[in-house]
Amino acid sequence: MTTFRLPSPIRVGLTTLTTRSAVAAAAAMLLLAGCAAVGPNDEGAPAVAGNALAQSRFARDAATAQAAQAAQPVAASWWQALNDPALDALVEQALRNSPTLQAAEARLRSARATLSQQEANRRPSGSASALGAGVWQGPGTDHESTLHLYSAGFDATWEIDLFGGPRRAVESATAQAQAVQADLADAQVSLTAEVAQTYVALRAQQRRQALLLGTSAVDSQALALARQRLAQGVAPADDVEQRAQQAETTFAALTDVAAEIAASLDRLALLTGQAPGALDAQLASDAPVLPTAPREVAIGDPTGLLQRRPDIRAAERRLAGRTAQIGQEKAKYFPKLSLLGNIGVAATDPGKLLRADSLALAAVPYLSWNFLDFGRTAAAVRQAEAGRDEAVANYKAAVLGALQDANTALSRFGQQRQALPHLRAQQASTARALNLAQQRRQAGTASQLDLLDAQRRDTDAQLKALEGEAELLKDFVALQKSLGLGWQPV
Repeated sequence: MTTFRLPSPIRVGLTTLTTRSAVAAAAAMLLLAGCAAVGPNDEGAPAVAGNALAQSRFARDAATAQAAQAAQPVAASWWQALNDPALDALVEQALRNSPTLQAAEARLRSARATLSQQEANRRPSGSASALGAGVWQGPGTDHESTLHLYSAGFDATWEIDLFGGPRRAVESATAQAQAVQADLADAQVSLTAEVAQTYVALRAQQRRQALLLGTSAVDSQALALARQRLAQGVAPADDVEQRAQQAETTFAALTDVAAEIAASLDRLALLTGQAPGALDAQLASDAPVLPTAPREVAIGDPTGLLQRRPDIRAAERRLAGRTAQIGQEKAKYFPKLSLLGNIGVAATDPGKLLRADSLALAAVPYLSWNFLDFGRTAAAVRQAEAGRDEAVANYKAAVLGALQDANTALSRFGQQRQALPHLRAQQASTARALNLAQQRRQAGTASQLDLLDAQRRDTDAQLKALEGEAELLKDFVALQKSLGLGWQPV
């Protein structure tokens, strides 16, 4: 570090005399402080965002959907469209108590504190001091006496922002804080989607369990009748084995679905910041009902995807922060100017500290220039530029990943919405067949086994329709997540 000191001031009582050259140099440096900051300016998101969006299937499908129906504003609290109070309560609880969100909020507070530090670095810093001392001249001196000295002072330092280094530091810290805020929003999006998908899975599992219990009872009756027919010699042995295999398959499915229900309950407890088992009684249901998917889903303006997705905003803000860091490092090529000031009083008697002749003022500009650093600054600049290039690549990846999510979610939701009516039609057909079997049984033209088989086929169709409804709801949730919905302003 090579340091240049401007001419020193002369301290005389209340007055500070500074040479004309020092005053002129300081004035020139202050004028330079208004110059533009070094380094590249943030020019916004790369053009890849708009190009990728224009070429995506999401934009075309969304445009088609909007042409078919009037455009509706997308809802941030999209889960309320499912009309399930229990789900609404779980989402609110998760947003309030989730440890994941609490950690993200703590990171946001830390980033904002770092921003406050950088903003404070652009302002003067000061310190105060006080001294009270006594010097005793003992034996061996001409005079034995004690000299008392009292002093108090205030020092201030202010670095003039000549080439924009501190300004770039503030820009970088601002962008980083905004990126962390977007990270928090992204965590909220992921959390609300996971709560909704887990809740839908739980209700589907509970409904499946209820249907399988009915199937298990039918299988038991059918197996008993098959054994009776075998004993009477009117049924083959392989019919009994087939009925037995059906009963075992149903029992195994019941065991699996019970484990899935327990896992879903524990997962919901974790997402809402509670211990495993805390929601067992609250979410237990003898007649579980799936939420109702909305008939129409508002996609909104496709270009708004880039503004709503928090992960894209976070990537763009990190790119802006990395760009500002380049200017922050480049500013180290140039001199730094600091203004040093001191106000102090000194006297041998405390009562004289406030007298005018005890006051002294000093102010001096301090110029330093680290021009001989053997390439350290150049290496730091190259490192910052590499960080900027990495941020550009991360932004492109975030945009392309978001468009992939949106394309896939929209396609799956549309396909599942088309497939579900066929599953419901199949279930309605088996219900009619069951009704006919009951009529034939009452008329004596069908056996009890025929009726039980019709009941089993009807239950299988209900299970397939249930699975289709659950998949449609999960695809709806995935679509809302791909749109970047579910976050709350902080």
